[in-house]
Formats: sequence, C-alpha cells, structure tokens
Amino acid sequence: MTVITADRRKTSGRIKIMNAVNNGPTAPGVRHSPTTSFGAYRDAAIPYARNHDASFFPGYGGEHTVDVHRIFRNFAADENDPASYIFEPTDEYLETILAAGTKIFYRLGASIEHGYKYGTRVPPDFGKWARICEHIIRHYNEGWANGFRYGIEYWEIWNEPDCRNADGTNPCWQGTDEEFIELYVTAARHLKACFPELKIGGPAFTGPWPTPFKNAFLDRVAAEGVPFDFYSYHWYERRMDSLREAITTARHELDIRGLTGVETILNEWNYIRGWLGEDWTYSLRTERNLKGSSFIAAAMCTGQALPLDMLMYYDARPCVMNGMFEAETYRPLKGYYPFAAFRDLRALGTWIPTESADPDVYTCAATDGESLAVMLTNYNDRDDAPAKEISLRIEGVEGPCAAEVYLLDAEHDLTLLNTQYFDADSFALRLDLGLYSTVLVKVGKG
Repeated sequence: MTVITADRRKTSGRIKIMNAVNNGPTAPGVRHSPTTSFGAYRDAAIPYARNHDASFFPGYGGEHTVDVHRIFRNFAADENDPASYIFEPTDEYLETILAAGTKIFYRLGASIEHGYKYGTRVPPDFGKWARICEHIIRHYNEGWANGFRYGIEYWEIWNEPDCRNADGTNPCWQGTDEEFIELYVTAARHLKACFPELKIGGPAFTGPWPTPFKNAFLDRVAAEGVPFDFYSYHWYERRMDSLREAITTARHELDIRGLTGVETILNEWNYIRGWLGEDWTYSLRTERNLKGSSFIAAAMCTGQALPLDMLMYYDARPCVMNGMFEAETYRPLKGYYPFAAFRDLRALGTWIPTESADPDVYTCAATDGESLAVMLTNYNDRDDAPAKEISLRIEGVEGPCAAEVYLLDAEHDLTLLNTQYFDADSFALRLDLGLYSTVLVKVGKG
C-alpha cells in the first residue's frame, strides 16, 4: 500500500497555473445550436487561453482570425490606417473567451501551415511587422480602431520556428534561424518600448533541449538584453520523466545565461506516442479516453512541483487533439475533468507538497488555511499496469471533518463517491486507485 501525506500546516507557495489551455469555448454559431462547450468551459474556470491555431476553426472566425497576416491582409498597406485591418472576427472570438472568465494569451504570428505556405513566410520588413503587431495590441488594450481595453498581458512572438516535418520541411517558419532571431529582436524591442508594462516573449520552441538554433537565440537575448519576459516551449510525449526533464532543462538553459527572472511557460502539450502511422492513431485515441485524462492529471501534478510558471494544454479547439470536448456535440470527455479538479485546487490557493513512493501515483494538494483538497491519479504508459491501494493521510486539520471522495474512472465523471466523517485532527483514507483513475478528495468542516 502506498502512503501519501497531506499536512495542512506544511505549505510551499501558491498553486500555479497548470490548467490553462490553447483556445476558447465554442459559441452557438449561425444555427444557434443549443450544444456548445461554453458552459462547461466556463465552469472549469480556465485561467488563460492561448489563441494559436484559432484560424482553423470556423466557429472562432476561421480564415480572418488572430494571425497577424489574417488581420493585416495586405503587407503593402498603411499599418497606421485602421482600414488596413480586419479585426471583427477576432473581436468576436476574444469576447467569447473573456465572457467565459478566461484571460487571453495572444500569440502574434501564424498558425501552422502543413500545405501551402503564406503566413509563415519571412516578413519583407521586420520593422513594419513589429508596427503591425503594435497596432493589434493597441486595438485590444488601448481602444485603437474602435477597439477595446482588455488589458491582455501576455504577447507571444511566433510559434515553433524550429519545427520540422518528417520530410525536413518547416511548417512554421520559411526563413533561416538567423532571420528569425532578427525578427524576434526587432519586434520585442519595439513592442517593449511601446508597452513596457506588458509581458513580451516567446518563441514557442518545439522543445527546450539545446540545439544550435536555441542556443543562438538565447545567447543573443542574454548578451544584448533583448526584452524576454517569458520563455515558451512545447512538449509532446507520454512519460512523466520526460516532462520533468523538459521543465528542468528549460529553467537551466535560462539560468546559466543569467535569465533568472524570465518566466517559463509550457504552452503546448499532449499525449504523443508517435507522430506517424499507428502510433499517431493510438495517440489520438488516448487523448480522448480515460488514459488521456490520467495523463493530463499527472502532468498537472508534475508541473506544480517543478520550476514551471504556466502549463497550457493543446487543445480546447474542436480538433483531433482535443481531449476535453467531443468534436460533434462538445460534451465533456474524460480529459475535461482533471481541469475541473485542478480548478478546485487553485480556488484554495496554497500548495501543500506531497510525495509518493510509487512512481505511478501522482498527487497535488492545496489549502486555504482551513479546508484542503488532494488530487491523485494512477498513470503509467503501460496499459497493463496494476491498480494501486492508497492510504491518504490527512494531517493538521481541526476536527470534526468531512472528507468527500470524487472519482473519475470509466463509469464516473468526477462523481461524489462517498463522504467520510472524522473527529481527529489527523486521519487516513483508504483509496482504491485503478489504472488511469483520478480521485479528488475534499476535506472541510464536518
């Protein structure tokens, strides 16, 4: 039996943003369908939505949405003229996100292009591209061009400039490494000069592990003091030891260059066994089933305990990699419920470090000084891994207490399983944690 202890008196900082996502909820649309993801999305209290790849979904506005080249269609036009911009589809999309209580993390650049390349081509004038981005920010934060005052804080320059397909082509950047670095430096300096209060960063590398491109980028940023409020990168894998390595590597690569104050944001991640053939098919099935939900819960627990500032799941957009909502009906899938559980941890606010001697049992606990909650999941990539017996010790509470046990498994969707009552300040709960099951325990006054 695995013993896990959550002591309300032993805290360590805040519960971080491990439950952010890419993209927002769906709205009813032109056919006024009663089925949308809006209500469930809102109820999950998603803290941030990154808007990368939003242009792929017609319900968000489609081909005119978010991307710099989609808002500013003609690069030869006057960037100071509001008539040169198409803001309306993005306006509506961002309004829907904000209506759900979610903040926006705005990616400046282009969606991935696996076919014809248009938005990922090298801008012909880096200074002008930066000024176009400036006007997009002014529209959403300063009311320019009949705009808004949303106070969007995070502005990310580009996405995956280092991406490579199996055939060697790059679907995200058609220039050289040196050209991209120059684009980032030009844009970051201009935008930070215009908006010193905002967080400017990027560039959403495919991973944090050192390469000549990443080294050159980080070296230039560090040597010249280029504005760099956050370092964003991606991780697609299936093993939590790989996630630990990614998070610690990203932090290390910044720290050795003196970039100790730069936030690290892992803003794309999901279960991937492989990108081709049967591995890809298995990955897509897993992302939408119970195993995928346990993977999500395990990643949240892992990120909370490591030097990571924000974790953003890919993707809440209706697509094959959305493990939160069914594509046709938008009803919640199993992968939605870890977000609902982590919502309750973040509402409590303060992190209680917990440890498990079993490498397959991942935990995260939180308190508000009185109540506490613990999320546990049994994750292993081996589909024949065993169930676990858990003794969850709750310490430092003031009895009498009630402990509510919620279960996420094949038959339950984070459903209240039972409530147990205790008079002591310390007590233990016995939990049967099936493979890929997730349990949320809430402890409060009895």
